[in-house]
Amino acid sequence: MTGEVVDRASLFRATMEAAQVGIFVMQDGVFRYVNPCLVDMLGFSSEEMVDRMGPFDVVVPQQHEAVRRELAARLAGEPGVPYELQLVRKDGTVFPVTVQGSPSELDGRPAAVGTVVDISRQKAAERKIRELADFDALTGLPNRRLLHDRINQMIAVAERCQGNSALLFIDLDHFKRVNDSLGHSVGDDLLCAVAQRFQTVVRKVDTLARLGGDEFIVLLPEISTPAAADVARRLLEVSAQPFSVAGHALTVTPSVGIALYPQDGKDIDTLLKNADTAMYKAKELGRNSFQFYAAEMNTATLERLMMESSLRRALTDDEFELHYQPLIDLPSGEIVGVEALIRWRHKDLGLIMPDRFIPVAEDTGMINPIGDWVLCEACRQAQAWIDEGLSLQTMAVNVAPVQFRQAGFVEVVAGALGASGLAAGRLELELTERTVMHDAEVTLGTLSALHRMGVCLALDDFGTGYSSLAYLKRFPVGKLKIDRSFIRDLEIDADDRAIASTIVSMGRNLRLKVLAEGVESAEQLELLRTMNCQMAQGYHFSRPVDAARMTELLRDQPFLYGIESWKKPESGSMA
Repeated sequence: MTGEVVDRASLFRATMEAAQVGIFVMQDGVFRYVNPCLVDMLGFSSEEMVDRMGPFDVVVPQQHEAVRRELAARLAGEPGVPYELQLVRKDGTVFPVTVQGSPSELDGRPAAVGTVVDISRQKAAERKIRELADFDALTGLPNRRLLHDRINQMIAVAERCQGNSALLFIDLDHFKRVNDSLGHSVGDDLLCAVAQRFQTVVRKVDTLARLGGDEFIVLLPEISTPAAADVARRLLEVSAQPFSVAGHALTVTPSVGIALYPQDGKDIDTLLKNADTAMYKAKELGRNSFQFYAAEMNTATLERLMMESSLRRALTDDEFELHYQPLIDLPSGEIVGVEALIRWRHKDLGLIMPDRFIPVAEDTGMINPIGDWVLCEACRQAQAWIDEGLSLQTMAVNVAPVQFRQAGFVEVVAGALGASGLAAGRLELELTERTVMHDAEVTLGTLSALHRMGVCLALDDFGTGYSSLAYLKRFPVGKLKIDRSFIRDLEIDADDRAIASTIVSMGRNLRLKVLAEGVESAEQLELLRTMNCQMAQGYHFSRPVDAARMTELLRDQPFLYGIESWKKPESGSMA
């Protein structure tokens, strides 16, 4: 009988060691037996594993909890079913397996036996099948089938979040010539090269797919209209350089049509059809361009893109200039200061006013270098007038919110003063209420630093935002500017008169100067004078003028002869 038991044990061991699947016996959380197949699978020796290692040493950490549940079930006597795990080899590589365990006993105590099957090849085959089903065999991009799934996902998310998305339809211009002249193998290589460049433009959340032939689709979930246009522009840019394919330098350009969700379609077919229509419109207009499905969108977006592109070179090409509007001391009529106002003299479009380009500069981050240039140029011009012997107490400069909040703004101001030699007390920075009240405690620190330098501070557009009087008392502001909206109907609107009078009175009580902007008539001026408003500016005195004309005004001081004798200058004389 003893010999029979020995023979059975030998047979069991021989069978286990010949098996082509991993086999283990586990007790007390460690392996008591591992067969050669499992040893080879994991890269450890049997000596390293038996009585020393357990499942948590070879399973990825993310699946430890699942292993604990399975072990508890085996120890409770429950039979196991196959489940998948990720195992870690001795060299650190990870591979997939299926494990099936069964409850057992070893030396009269609970244990578990199990099998481990490496399914790496099976998983690779499944991935290959999915790739063949969902991805383009040539470029590796999502194909039409997967594209439809992604569009459905994009629409579902946009519906749930009430957001905007875009679909770009791309067709390569004259691509057929490449196939006809150089062969389809060169054409295929070119398509792959184009796909690689296009992938450098899209975000991780976007989808670049090949629809077929030389047609591509880009899905842009949760994106604004200007941003979608920017993606289209960059697709054109990355295609501009020739492609090196099979020893040939080939140039191929895209035509791009853009359809927006939800305004241009709320389903797959409509979005694709309208983007396709827009793409053909781009081809009709000369190719190598993009078009929105809605014509009015093209006009606004193309103008914005043109302006954005031009803005980036305007500084280096010296296209900006400053105009100046006089600030009048009402008791004397003296021009005591000027406000610097930027203008853009575009080489093709002529003089562009700031309301057209400042929003673009703020969106693109160009506002900081432009604002820094304004500061430096205003300080330089102010000192130049002083050096000529002209009387100028104040050079006022508007500061954009983004510019004011940039790191190192105080240093930029100090640099402008230092480079020009202008005394800090002659520079007045104008900030809106909204700028000052945004993160008021941080703002207070910046304002205090400027005040310690000696720079004057004015609160612009006063009355249109929300100013806490407690903060207004703490802020080192020296001047309030009554917004022009309260001056426009001063003669006929009792409410406007009451607001303007209140601001003047409040400013006087807080020992602040008050300036009314937008003064356009003698009647408005007389009302302000009766309110004891100290300063004013507006078309009644002068439109903003260039530096040469402002020099004449500072020299001639044409408003010194009393308020009653001031007449509005002829429109041509000050422009």
